[in-house]
Amino acid sequence: MESAGTVAELVQRQWGDHRPGLRSEDLDLSHHLVAAGAAARAALLVELLPRGAEPHVAVLLDNTPEFPLWLSAAALAGAAVAGINPTRRGAELARDILHTACRVLVTERAHLPLLDGLDLPGVRILVTDTEAYARLLAPYADAKPGEATLARSGSVGPSARLLLYFTSGSTGAPKAAICTQGRLAAAGQSLVAHFGVRRDDVHYICMPMFHGNAVIADWAPALAGGAGIALRRRFSASRFLDDVREYGATYFTYVGRAVQYLLATPERPDDRDNPLRTGFGTEAGAVDAARFTERFGVRLVEGYGSSEGGAAIQRTADTPPGAIGRAAPGDDLAVVDPETGRERPSAVFDADGKLVNGTEAIGELVNRGPNPFEGYWRNESAEADRRRGGWYWTGDLFFRDTDGFLHFAGRTDDRLRVDSENLAAAMIESILARWQDAAGVAVYAVPDPVAGDQVMATLAMREGAAFSAAAFGRFLGAQADMGTKMTPRFVRVVPRMPVTATNKVHRVALRREGFRCPDPVWWAPPGEAGYRPLTGDDVARLLAEYRVHGREADLTR
Repeated sequence: MESAGTVAELVQRQWGDHRPGLRSEDLDLSHHLVAAGAAARAALLVELLPRGAEPHVAVLLDNTPEFPLWLSAAALAGAAVAGINPTRRGAELARDILHTACRVLVTERAHLPLLDGLDLPGVRILVTDTEAYARLLAPYADAKPGEATLARSGSVGPSARLLLYFTSGSTGAPKAAICTQGRLAAAGQSLVAHFGVRRDDVHYICMPMFHGNAVIADWAPALAGGAGIALRRRFSASRFLDDVREYGATYFTYVGRAVQYLLATPERPDDRDNPLRTGFGTEAGAVDAARFTERFGVRLVEGYGSSEGGAAIQRTADTPPGAIGRAAPGDDLAVVDPETGRERPSAVFDADGKLVNGTEAIGELVNRGPNPFEGYWRNESAEADRRRGGWYWTGDLFFRDTDGFLHFAGRTDDRLRVDSENLAAAMIESILARWQDAAGVAVYAVPDPVAGDQVMATLAMREGAAFSAAAFGRFLGAQADMGTKMTPRFVRVVPRMPVTATNKVHRVALRREGFRCPDPVWWAPPGEAGYRPLTGDDVARLLAEYRVHGREADLTR
């Protein structure tokens, strides 16, 4: 198939293609009808946007058919979609809409309560599941792709903005990363080649479409390869296999804890009886990725690409277990000290393959060569920070082995400094994930009463398992690569791991609550052997120690 320079061209290719194109719980559309629906919405958008306004439309929807239709419509019109996170509330939600200069907001009745009381001056709200919306679209039912555009030249080019998608930063307001039509079309076509996407494939989109993962890694390659898509309104572990079988899905993407949730569902004798070939995502972890493949017979490919497009790692056939891969062609990736910029030494492993020089080898991944980062919308300071010194700084921790393969070690925000030693939370998590009684693990820093940090872990137990301090202690003692400073001081046990809307562990909330939380906490007091329950008296004594050293305020950082 001939390559396309824009997403608009890819949408136009669907015209006249009457194969199944989009399926959901309550709607089936051919590729042709998807293109026709996009053309109608593009024509409506051109009429609705005031002259001189930024060509931006906010989309506050679950994964309903309207979401990909509006993505396609924006591409045809030369507009950009700002995906709005429905877990945001009040002033934060209004800020996302107004910051991206959107004059049209597309939503559904289920999300209207989120807008109650918000001051959104000049914003036209379209509610997709209403008769009023159907009447608005009706005059444009005969529109054809390419007839309605906001481009002065009459055609949409590769440099036209298409996505303004918010990054899920742990501090400050989310930043709206820019993605142009050319970059998204190229990303989709690259994944088509990498995964061998076929026209008879079906991409199952269960991750939220306001997030870059679902659009860039799932929707775009389906569009570029002529494959169909199937939508799940919101991710459901219990419905996953049934959906995959019903839609004949061959490919899906995941982020965060989605894989762990799927593994936590009850096993069935026919788990491997499914049409899936590939799952593509990040943060599953080597242990759970292997468990998933063994149980469902589906290959999981762990990839890496910064949300903003500034760096990418590709997995090759010779990538060793636990590694992500090598730098994508054209990228000059290095692992450096975040403070000095000096390159870190290669990783050293023991006879069992465990990293033994993490403090020296782990650093921030940077791209020293040209990269496709297209900036943030109206956030020059954040953009400059990403591009400081002429490099692209990913904000992610990695280490590189002697063969040049890159291994993920967490976010820079997830670094801990224990007794003057720098640790990466992801490295500790990978060790704790081996404990068979734990269904989920999160590791993060809590302030030490005197200086630096202490390690805290949150565990979600597998169904039927109860936390045993003695068993957990024995497990830790058997891990040869668990350094003494890595051992968690506090262990919180939760019925379910708290996650964000994109199924990533909500570490910000966990850090803020620390050991003062509603769930049971065990701790290993200094000078005592093993873990015991943290009592109210223990907390009072700890807080007094924090006050003595002037660190009580750090507990809510």
